[in-house]
Amino acid sequence: MIGIAQHGPVQEIRLQRPPVNALDDRLLEALKVAVLAAPASGARALVISGGEKAFSGGLDVPYLMGLDRDGLRRCWSRFFEAARALAGSPIPTAAAIAGHNPAGGCVLALCCDYRVMARGPFRMGLNETQVGLAVPDAIQYLLRRVVGPHKAERLVVAGAMPEAQACLELGMVDALTDAGEVVTLAVNWANELLALAPGPMLATRRLARADIVAALDAFGDEQLEVFIEGWYSDDTQAALDQVMRKLGKR
Repeated sequence: MIGIAQHGPVQEIRLQRPPVNALDDRLLEALKVAVLAAPASGARALVISGGEKAFSGGLDVPYLMGLDRDGLRRCWSRFFEAARALAGSPIPTAAAIAGHNPAGGCVLALCCDYRVMARGPFRMGLNETQVGLAVPDAIQYLLRRVVGPHKAERLVVAGAMPEAQACLELGMVDALTDAGEVVTLAVNWANELLALAPGPMLATRRLARADIVAALDAFGDEQLEVFIEGWYSDDTQAALDQVMRKLGKR
């Protein structure tokens, strides 16, 4: 589920659930545990990486469709726990995105400090409305923070998935490079930060990112129940059924 690689003081956490790192309970729990454990293991910065085809294909829809209400609540809770772990990490975090990165994968990347994406015909975005899901404000906030309110509204309501160059121009990612170099560039960015005086850098970073932590913390049990209710709405179930048919699961 998770692979660990060391690049000096920078620890790489690799998502390893082929073929596209679709997010389920086990992967989300493993990611959360790895992120939380990294500082105690001596890591001074983190790089989260995925596969060549996709950083993550987002939440595993066929898996979710097979869960009962309690299972669904558990999986979505773990998703937000993983997002909070990344957003609240006491050490710098970067997402190394070598392929496509829709929905939940995009959320995890937006929780990181820095995002580097492979140049080319790869797409990233919050495409939840395309599959019949409403996007909670906590998640919309992550996008508003990097692209601004107006552009975020246009992107999230349409469920848009811009290609890499557009993601860079919008501010969704910070840099583009060749697919084989995304981890290297992310590690280099982390090392540049680590060359600064650690106390002032980390204190400033903590203040600068307090809004992300607060936005995700505001998504509590009540908001989760509203989201779960929406999952069972007729519109959402019809849209999810279409997704399953496209995947050949119906």
